[in-house]
Amino acid sequence: MRKSEQTRSERRLEHLKVIATDGGMKLTHQRLEIFREVAGTEAHPDAETIFRAVQQRLPTVSLDTVYRTLWMLHDLGLVTTLGPQRDRVRFDANLDRHHHYVCVRCGLVRDFESERLNGLRLPDAVKQLGSVVDAHVEVRGVCATCQQEQETLKQRGKPKKSSTPSALRRSRSLPPSSPRLPKRIGPARAR
Repeated sequence: MRKSEQTRSERRLEHLKVIATDGGMKLTHQRLEIFREVAGTEAHPDAETIFRAVQQRLPTVSLDTVYRTLWMLHDLGLVTTLGPQRDRVRFDANLDRHHHYVCVRCGLVRDFESERLNGLRLPDAVKQLGSVVDAHVEVRGVCATCQQEQETLKQRGKPKKSSTPSALRRSRSLPPSSPRLPKRIGPARAR
């Protein structure tokens, strides 16, 4: 972990302690470890990923405890959610003003900052829908790693018959219930 990330993570943890105490939340060792896991990464993990990481340090932690703690942190305003991403909600401890880049192929999520996007005015039509608590931009595309993989496949020629969508899905460790991969990767379609 880089020093700046460590400092950011420590600041988030101290902020959690203040807010949780003020909110009447009991700071158990498991809850602190769960928050430490969320606060220490920029990967926007889902609950199952957090569970697996915390379980390595605390084998007795349950998935239910992770979910309850994450939603409690959410209710206290200590984490935000992104999602649903491949049928799972992702959690983000970065409460600073930022936006997200999401790879439509592998699901990678990364933060980025943009003063220009921060300054966008919401259309009047949004105000007619109700009050706005927060707004951020979620940019969708194909990440550099997926682009490189796609380029490598193109250079080798068309994939062999064994490279079916289900074979590609297995090689990328996607769950069997994931939607079929498109034959060509292009701009995401609105759903």
